[in-house]
Amino acid sequence: MSYATTPVLVIHGGAGVIKREMSPAKEKMVRAALTLALQKGYAKLKEGKPALDAVTAAITVLEDDPNFNAGKGAVFTHDGKNELDAAIMDGSNLKAGAIAGVHRVKNPILLARAVMDKTEHVMLSGDGAETFAKEAGIELVDPSYFRTEERWQQLQKALKEDKLGQQHSDVETAKHFGTVGAVALDADGRLAAGTSTGGMTDKRWGRIGDSPIIGAGTYANSGCAVSGTGWGEYYIRTVAAHEICMRVTQMRVPLKRAAAEVINQEIPSMGGNGGAIALDASGNVAMPFNTDGMFRGWIGADGVAHVAIYGDESDGTDDPMPGTDQ
Repeated sequence: MSYATTPVLVIHGGAGVIKREMSPAKEKMVRAALTLALQKGYAKLKEGKPALDAVTAAITVLEDDPNFNAGKGAVFTHDGKNELDAAIMDGSNLKAGAIAGVHRVKNPILLARAVMDKTEHVMLSGDGAETFAKEAGIELVDPSYFRTEERWQQLQKALKEDKLGQQHSDVETAKHFGTVGAVALDADGRLAAGTSTGGMTDKRWGRIGDSPIIGAGTYANSGCAVSGTGWGEYYIRTVAAHEICMRVTQMRVPLKRAAAEVINQEIPSMGGNGGAIALDASGNVAMPFNTDGMFRGWIGADGVAHVAIYGDESDGTDDPMPGTDQ
């Protein structure tokens, strides 16, 4: 596999019930946030910084934006709390860091990065993770920081339906797929992946999805990087991110085909749904999803941020990108 010298950054802000009924004002805000995340992340790559820095910078922007289910806009658990998960992985050496079930960490991706860089561990959870956050100088906030009225009302709707014994009326309320993620290729050919999420609305019992689990929702090696968004239980059961990368690096399956086989065939065949972003060492991009839409975007050699939301909207990845083997 040839290695690109042209950096590439790809991001997602979640997949799910994303229809054109979205208000023009909200759509404008979402597109602006995706564009800003791409610009902030790609600026790191242009400075010659490693892919890890680009992933961290892009995800931090999305964690700070209340339109996404991560950080500030995280959904609520059944008990009315926000429980945050995140992971990051360096494809050049397979180092990784992850955190799960934290309540006060302003930017979970920064804590996941600190776990990777400053400890001998891969995953920390709950109170212990927050104790480490204090020691590592990671910013903590009052839990009220994460509350948004939109997410609170989604929980109230779900709780009402719980009491009535009804199925949740829409996927957005029952299983909000607003997870955010990024994958990047730097000028030295190194790949990295990261994912951050608030999980599912109305989740119980300390449920943890695929996002912080290395190999399930987040994975990178020397030839492939993947961040997923969707019904986490199925991404865990299929080890989706790792499976895509193994097809690319071990079976020599083209990236787009490998990603589509796992996301649009294997996971739906079991009853799951969602999407993913994937990037290979040649700079090829894949953004498959089987839902109404997926907040997504990429930026490459020309420095232009390509952003898309809806399923019938071109994201530009069908056009050959400079420096790739598509």
